Amino acid sequence: MKKIGQGKKVLVAMSGGVDSSVVAALLKEQGYQVVGCFMRLGSDNSPEVQACDPTKIKIGHQGCCSVNDASDARLVAALLDIPFYVLDFKEDFGRIIDYFVDEYNAGRTPNPCVRCNDWLKFGKLHDYAHAIDAHFIASGHYARIDRTQAQPKLLRGIDKNKDQSYVLFGSPKDRLAEMLLPIGDLEKSEVRAIAQRYALPVFDKPDSQEICFVPDNDYASLVQRKTPQGFKTGQILDTQGNIIGEHPGQQHFTIGQRRGTGVALGYPIYVTHKDPQGNTITVGQKEDLLAQGLIADQTNWFITPPKKMIHCQVKIRYNAQPVPAQVRTINHDQLEILFQQPQSAVTPGQAVVCYLQDHLIGGGWIKSAIASNTTTTP
Repeated sequence: MKKIGQGKKVLVAMSGGVDSSVVAALLKEQGYQVVGCFMRLGSDNSPEVQACDPTKIKIGHQGCCSVNDASDARLVAALLDIPFYVLDFKEDFGRIIDYFVDEYNAGRTPNPCVRCNDWLKFGKLHDYAHAIDAHFIASGHYARIDRTQAQPKLLRGIDKNKDQSYVLFGSPKDRLAEMLLPIGDLEKSEVRAIAQRYALPVFDKPDSQEICFVPDNDYASLVQRKTPQGFKTGQILDTQGNIIGEHPGQQHFTIGQRRGTGVALGYPIYVTHKDPQGNTITVGQKEDLLAQGLIADQTNWFITPPKKMIHCQVKIRYNAQPVPAQVRTINHDQLEILFQQPQSAVTPGQAVVCYLQDHLIGGGWIKSAIASNTTTTP
């Protein structure tokens, strides 16, 4: 393989999974001076900060940032013979947990993985990279950087089933030049095959399916432990405003949720609206979830923000397929999106990301949905 790294130093964010492990291996083979790092998010007594004997470490199958993941990352670094450091991000990670709790209490559905990338992986980690004179930061995200023009572009990954460009939409535009995403041109199966070729013991490690600080997927319990005073019994309403039941706290629900309302009307019902001030949730039928567009704020653009509507494709949640729409900026730091066809369960608190084909052009955080019967001015 061509030594395109030419000795340049790169800081690789190693999570202990197969993707970031292959990134470290590929970059070293390409001639980069690779430095591995693991972000420690746990307590000061966490085992991941202690030295490990690589011959005695067992490959764990937990989610992102667990103790086993730290051990897996250390083992891979030892096998690749690259320096490996554990960075204490515990205090910074507390900001993400606080954001997560605050969003649920405010009636929104947060996306902590996007915030983690914005604030830590491609935020504070960049400061550390500069401190050690690293030219680049690399990660195992399935996305690509196009460097064929003066201004790098952020592109979707080749493997559309694994594409993770969505969670990188908040990266500052001027930092794209410092980002390396080596597996964005590969399919997941190819990545695992490369891991086997390098004899990396994480080659068959399952992907994380959970939020790292909510390993049991019980989001409401975490929020309640952090803010017990914020949970109060409230009313369940139908779309006409009639009281049809009672709930234990609006934080237990998200837009589009079908099960767990405790109400039976003889037909499928979904959570269509949440009012954190009134502590009510509204339920209705599937068609009541449809929206013709949305308003988002806290925007981040990789192109000149469009003042007039332009055609694009948008994703309104991580696991959604891009759909045709139009987008424009409105007011300060806001955007408006109109879908070509009404979309279901537009959820405040989630990110909306805009693409021109594979090129990620910008996005923001959903503030509100535009109902299907609303008139808008293009």
